[in-house]
Amino acid sequence: MKLEDIYQFFENPPPTYLCQELAVCYILSVLLQGESYGTELIEQLETEYPIYRLSDTVLYSAIKFLEDQGAITGYWKKLEGRGRPRRMYQVSPEWQVQAQDLAFQWLDYINRRTK
Repeated sequence: MKLEDIYQFFENPPPTYLCQELAVCYILSVLLQGESYGTELIEQLETEYPIYRLSDTVLYSAIKFLEDQGAITGYWKKLEGRGRPRRMYQVSPEWQVQAQDLAFQWLDYINRRTK
């Protein structure tokens, strides 16, 4: 390590990986806007919030948690221009209010971090 490396770290910090709690809130915030699938959730995070990343492991454990809670439902859908069908997810109607509350937690977290 050199002294320049320390300055470089703060000028271009490495991405922060979401924990499962943040992943749950992020997923709900996206799904409230419309259906989505795993890879798209990861790509959208990297596009909209470039300093954050979401690992496959955390993503799919968060999705499993949400499915087990009845918060989201999944179904297979063939997308135009894609090879195999994708597992699409959407917020369950009875979870709309709680999903909005958790999505707000995500947005509040992001806003506090970017100030």
